[in-house]
Amino acid sequence: MSTQGDVILRFDEVTFGHTEKKHLYEEASFSVRENTKLTLMGQNGAGKSTLFKLITGEFKPTEGQVHIREGATIGIAKQVMDRDYMDMTVAEYFATAFDEVPRNIPVLIDEALNAVNYKIPHEKVLKDLSGGQQARLLLAFAIIQKPDILLLDEPTNNLDEDGIGHLIMFLMMYEKTVIVISHDANFLSTFTDGVIYVDIIERKIDQYVGDYFNVVEKIKARVEAEQRKNAQLQKSIQDRKDKVNFFANKGGKMRKLASKLRDEVADAEDSIVSVKRDDVTISPFTIDAPLYDKPLVAITSVGIMKDHEPVHREVDMSLRRGEKLRIKGPNGIGKTTLLRRLANRNEEGAVIPSDVKIGYYQQDFSGLDFSQTGYESLEEVMEVGDKETIFSTGARFLLKGDVLANEIGTMSEGQKALLSFARFTLQKPHLLIMDEPTNHVNFRHLPVIAEALDKFEGTMIVVSHDEEFMSNIKIGRELDLGKL
Repeated sequence: MSTQGDVILRFDEVTFGHTEKKHLYEEASFSVRENTKLTLMGQNGAGKSTLFKLITGEFKPTEGQVHIREGATIGIAKQVMDRDYMDMTVAEYFATAFDEVPRNIPVLIDEALNAVNYKIPHEKVLKDLSGGQQARLLLAFAIIQKPDILLLDEPTNNLDEDGIGHLIMFLMMYEKTVIVISHDANFLSTFTDGVIYVDIIERKIDQYVGDYFNVVEKIKARVEAEQRKNAQLQKSIQDRKDKVNFFANKGGKMRKLASKLRDEVADAEDSIVSVKRDDVTISPFTIDAPLYDKPLVAITSVGIMKDHEPVHREVDMSLRRGEKLRIKGPNGIGKTTLLRRLANRNEEGAVIPSDVKIGYYQQDFSGLDFSQTGYESLEEVMEVGDKETIFSTGARFLLKGDVLANEIGTMSEGQKALLSFARFTLQKPHLLIMDEPTNHVNFRHLPVIAEALDKFEGTMIVVSHDEEFMSNIKIGRELDLGKL
């Protein structure tokens, strides 16, 4: 690790919210020194990505100040490629990182791509790239600026094992400040010096020193200590209240004693510690699948990418109800493109009957209408919508009424992921097509989601780089595009 230097970033009693009535943080203060590597933790919807936007200046505090050391540069690698860039070439995209495009930008592009272990022709158009390829470009886009403060939002999403290993080595060698949002605990524990914790309940920001796993233990110990202290206070408070009730009915000095005890009760109740609430896990759920007695998917050929050129390869595969297929292959071979074509029924070598209902999880959530509210999105997939079912389904996925009232575009990526699974439970599809279903999801929810997918009685086609997650799902069929 590099030696830490002077403070480069400081939040000074920052209050911020998307509305005046509901703040994400209230009087939040913390500081970051040069050359530190920090994890940004917090519950889904706590405002982690929003915090990045306050650092970059995209958002302004309602109250307080965000201080960036004069002259310090900031680079951010976002979770998802902005749709405005999709028609650009790789070269055009990287040019937008500079106010004045340097003459040697082709060399700088190659250096940045090398840092993320990736090679691609500069004339390739972004919309033709896979999710994994776009993820590496997002990271390289931040790196090419060589910023003093590097902000990474879920950088391991869509990266294979080699890509993650290369990223870890780069971050360990990067001698500037790095702040990372990630749900990948093992990744975080390899290089971070401390944690900035955003608490959705208290609307506060705490700072801890130590690696990810050490901090998690510190938070757990703090919560347990606060709970013990509160339990002792509650017992004392109840004892005094009982005495107040007894003495209040007496006369003279007893009544004065009751008044004194009431004051002590009020002081004790003010002393109760507001216990930090860590992430609550979503409730177990099932995705029902209607009966279907014919093959749901018949594949005779698939389109893949070889040396950045599309080719077709013959395949002989038929999937019936209850079968689960995992599609594998290196980044850039066309896994995401294949899933999209299957879901849209325009893969020329595949047949999915028109009466097969498809549930499609897209890693960039582009299948969701961002202008809809969460409520409207759930209502849309129900044959007969009713408020009680919609609200209870949302609550099961930690999407309560106030969240469902928001437009999807304002939700965090984690909330969009949970909304997608909530939609499946109401949609009841014959066929699930899952493109990296662990992306953006808090690791505490993953066992629940894995269990639901394992028990799904319909047909499933899945692409995932998360081996631990996939080990909990019984997969009967496999198609490795890299071997075709």
